[in-house]
Amino acid sequence: MSFLDLAKKRFSVRNYQARPVEEEKLMQVLEAGRVAPSAVNYQPVHFIVVRNEEIKKKVASTYKRDWLLTAPVIIVVCGDHSRSWRRGDGKDHCDIDAAIAIDHMTLAAVELGLGTCWICAFNSMECHKILGLPSHIEVIALLPLGYPGQEADTERHQTQRKPLDELVSWDKY
Repeated sequence: MSFLDLAKKRFSVRNYQARPVEEEKLMQVLEAGRVAPSAVNYQPVHFIVVRNEEIKKKVASTYKRDWLLTAPVIIVVCGDHSRSWRRGDGKDHCDIDAAIAIDHMTLAAVELGLGTCWICAFNSMECHKILGLPSHIEVIALLPLGYPGQEADTERHQTQRKPLDELVSWDKY
């Protein structure tokens, strides 16, 4: 499958099959996050794999949608702001580095027949407390992982995405 086909096949899965994710596939998804580039190669990301049902329920309670509990795995993506690179004007690249890692993991999941949904609308501070994280670690996103309960509509990009001429400028804005 070409990269573009793979990217088009990825979608936000909000319904998962009651089927566990094989350890080998989970490790491949995590490896995709590990090899993702980061600013100055500081690698400020950390992944917490949640499979324990009690902990999953607690983490899922920070997000107000019940479907999250259908995922057999939740990868909690964290950033270590004490280790991230800052540009000359002070901009912290931790969130950008985490986003790159998440994107690598979402695409690796699709290649393996799995699905994900990038979740940012959750109570990060509560999740931080539940997981007992130190103050310099931020919970950036929740990434449920499992076998999708539905198929992607690969044609949706024709009608639900802006055309290139609205996104691209040549030589100047």
